[in-house]
Amino acid sequence: LKFIFGPCAVPALDLVDQRSVTRVVSPSGRTAYQVLGSSGKLYTCYSSCHFCTCPAFDFTVLQKNESLLCKHILAVYLSQALGACQELTVSEEQLTNILLAEDEEEG
Repeated sequence: LKFIFGPCAVPALDLVDQRSVTRVVSPSGRTAYQVLGSSGKLYTCYSSCHFCTCPAFDFTVLQKNESLLCKHILAVYLSQALGACQELTVSEEQLTNILLAEDEEEG
C-alpha cells in the first residue's frame, strides 16, 4: 500500500485501526463520511466525488497537485473495503447541518 499511496498509507491504516471512519447516512440515502483525524478534528469526506475538508487535501491535492488523496480519503476507501466503517443514521436536516458546518468553517 505504501508503494502505491505513498506517505499517507500508514497514517490511513492507523485511522482504520482506530475505527475513526463513520459513514453518515440520511433516510433519502445521501451519504457522507466523517473521519476523526489524528489531531482530534473531524473531517468530512465524500467518496463519490473524491473530496476531503482537511487542509492537507486542499494543499497537496488541490493546490500543489502532488498527491491524489489525503490520509482521510484513503482511510474511507480502506474502511469501505474492509467493512470497518462505523454507521450513523441521521435525519435529512442533521446531514444538511453537517455539510453546511463545513462550509461555514471554510468561509
